[in-house]
Amino acid sequence: MTGPLHLAAAGEQLAALRGHRITSRKLLEQYLEHIATSNPQLNAVVTLDAAGARAAADKADQHLASTGKTLGPLHGLPMTVKDALEVEGMRTTCGSPALTDHVPDRDADVVALLRHAGAIIIGHTNVPAMCQDIQTSNPIFGTTKNPFDGNRTAGGSSGGPAAAVAAGFTSLEIGSDLAGSLRLPAAYCGVYALRTSRGTSPIVPTRGHVPRLPGWATSSDMITLGPIARTVENLVLLLDVIASPSPADRPGWKIDLPAPAKATLGEYRVGIWADDAYCRVDAGTRALLEQIAKLVRGLGATVDDSTKPVDFADSDKLFQRLMYATASATAGDEAFAADVTAAEKIPADDPSALYLHSRTMRHRDWCVADEARQDLRAAWDRYFDEHDILITPATPTAAVADQTNTPAPQRYITVDGQKRPFFDQTSWLNLAGPVGLPALVLPAGQTADGLPLAIQIIGPYLGDRTVLEAARQLARKLPEPMRPRAFTD
Repeated sequence: MTGPLHLAAAGEQLAALRGHRITSRKLLEQYLEHIATSNPQLNAVVTLDAAGARAAADKADQHLASTGKTLGPLHGLPMTVKDALEVEGMRTTCGSPALTDHVPDRDADVVALLRHAGAIIIGHTNVPAMCQDIQTSNPIFGTTKNPFDGNRTAGGSSGGPAAAVAAGFTSLEIGSDLAGSLRLPAAYCGVYALRTSRGTSPIVPTRGHVPRLPGWATSSDMITLGPIARTVENLVLLLDVIASPSPADRPGWKIDLPAPAKATLGEYRVGIWADDAYCRVDAGTRALLEQIAKLVRGLGATVDDSTKPVDFADSDKLFQRLMYATASATAGDEAFAADVTAAEKIPADDPSALYLHSRTMRHRDWCVADEARQDLRAAWDRYFDEHDILITPATPTAAVADQTNTPAPQRYITVDGQKRPFFDQTSWLNLAGPVGLPALVLPAGQTADGLPLAIQIIGPYLGDRTVLEAARQLARKLPEPMRPRAFTD
């Protein structure tokens, strides 16, 4: 890296810090200057604690100078974190007016892991209100723009984090993912992101993520936290820090993810699911998947482009039912009672029935749905007995137009000239959601007008390192990801 160090990858910055080629304070000042110059055009970073960050950076520098030892693997590295993750003493709103003045008195568990590793928390990045949209805008901070095209969405709910990484305001970020909230923004902003494995418990602790509401000890049974970075290697770097049991479990448990399934990509048994009638992708995305299939075959991998692990429509419907059910947990009593009353009046074949009937389902119905989820997991397990990874589209198209000012019922996307439902943007990403599989999005190409195109790699449960290694080797054969103008301004 010959330019400013804050635009280098996290690994390079950490090596420079350990080698005394730069201090944490000087690196922090580079970041603060870059954010001051370029963030107003993007609105990715919405809260800064410059004073707190400077104090922490000075402390890190003093510790290294006096002891010769680092504070941890992220020693002195400035980072932003999503405004859905509570940071002690820092305003944390999750974009909700109801939380405008919320200042937590403790860190989210994952933020505590970052601090323990030596990271310097600069501030918060933007989210939609209560993370409940797949574009990023809220009444407190406004809209985060896509760093490649200000008229396009950065995605959501981790739109601020992905845009910040793409623009060089931070080299690493933590995103959250229920319905593609981590991977959709990464795909649209041209960066890498990993949805981590989740079984009965997540491999990255989720306490302190909003929603659920501040003070709740539990979270959705499908939500995961995961790293965002500009290289696969730096996804690995951050995963090694944040993959940890919850504090209560640490005395007896540890996370020990298996090594990659194979040494080289040419040894992998690769599934390719390039398109599906349930959620068609556009011509540019189909062409990209064809190029990826040709590339993987050329490396010697065994490629299966005909076998599908599950029925797309059935999987997506089950995911929606479980998502609507878990999202009801933090509804107020009066609001939930109104939902119950409304659901009782709607027949099962009504277009709005899926949402209301799922949101208000009885516990027995949820148990039946959860059993269907276990059957779905078993189907994926059988698929991965014969395949190491599955490559799919990440999204049907490149980043779509921002529709913040369009009423929700009127929003849609266009795929090869055809109007499609707005939430089709995340259908491919939702394949991994109900069954807790690791899924990585990586930039793999671009459109004619310069927007990033991405693919998704899905692996078996706890196969996070297999997915990462496959992505690392594939990324070496692909063109360098584009960088937006804000990256160098």
